[in-house]
Amino acid sequence: MVAVLGVLAIGAGVALGIVRPWEGSSEPVALALDGDLSTHDPALVVGDDGDPWFVYSTGVPNKALGAPMVHRSDDGGATWEQAGPAWSSAEDPRWVRDPDGVAGVKHYWAPELVEHDGTWYLYYSASTFGSNTSAIGLATSPTLDPDDPAYGWTHRGPVWRSQAVESSYNAIDPGVVEDAEGEPWLFFGSFWDGIHAVPLEWPSGMPTAGADPVLVASRDGGENQIEAPYVVERDGWYYLFVSWGKCCSGVSSTYSIHVGRSRDVTGPYLDADGQDMADGGGTLVLGSEGSMIGPGGQSVSQGRLGYHFYDGDAEGLHRLAIQELGWSRGWPVATTEVPALPG
Repeated sequence: MVAVLGVLAIGAGVALGIVRPWEGSSEPVALALDGDLSTHDPALVVGDDGDPWFVYSTGVPNKALGAPMVHRSDDGGATWEQAGPAWSSAEDPRWVRDPDGVAGVKHYWAPELVEHDGTWYLYYSASTFGSNTSAIGLATSPTLDPDDPAYGWTHRGPVWRSQAVESSYNAIDPGVVEDAEGEPWLFFGSFWDGIHAVPLEWPSGMPTAGADPVLVASRDGGENQIEAPYVVERDGWYYLFVSWGKCCSGVSSTYSIHVGRSRDVTGPYLDADGQDMADGGGTLVLGSEGSMIGPGGQSVSQGRLGYHFYDGDAEGLHRLAIQELGWSRGWPVATTEVPALPG
């Protein structure tokens, strides 16, 4: 674990104090990251017992449709290097550009990584900015490590689609969690009418027969700025993390991370004040502070919260951040200002 007392350094010139009330201490945690930190929408996987850590993230535009980019750390998350795109242009999923694919798609976004029975499942978004003609695709591999001879992604096709005019939601930003019976659920959504959940099945990783999306989170007002769902199970609770606000605008970005929890994987997800996230609820986990602007696009792995932010000291470049995720009275804590939480 890369954690000592001091100042949290995330990228160049960014400092953020983090309290740790679960330890009865107000000292900040220092998690210093170095190397290639240019990531967006990170899917973080913390390695076991000295194994590499990986981050798969939104890819680079105009390169193999921006296939998910792979970053690797061999020193416990302290130093990161880019390992290239998850697949080459020759391995691009052809269904995206088939006549029945996703019309006009220009990019892949916001991947999600899930391991089941020795296989890694990579869910990803295929869409175009500002459109809800979108799809979530799936690829599988026996390993995340591009240096492993067994590495290679097999494309399984579309998992869920949305279509302009026909669909009320936007099928992007996948996040997957298993319920108490070990069955997987796909959470997805961005703007439009909010965040939805749909049941999947193993080992295909595809929706169950007759699956129908359930609305779990939304916001009041015009653009309904909510996206990037990620669900964590802990002590019998399911915690739904979402990003509020607007991303992808450099120092003008307004992203912030919010959460609610439920005893049932399909909700209702209530915030610390008891407000349903489907009705605009959500307790702040992390917002802008100093030169760290618009944190969001989050994922959680082995107690670490991974996210991106826009660096005010570097003209708004997007950066990777990883920190410990604390827990106070049943609620996640990652801010300097801890909200009043119920006992």
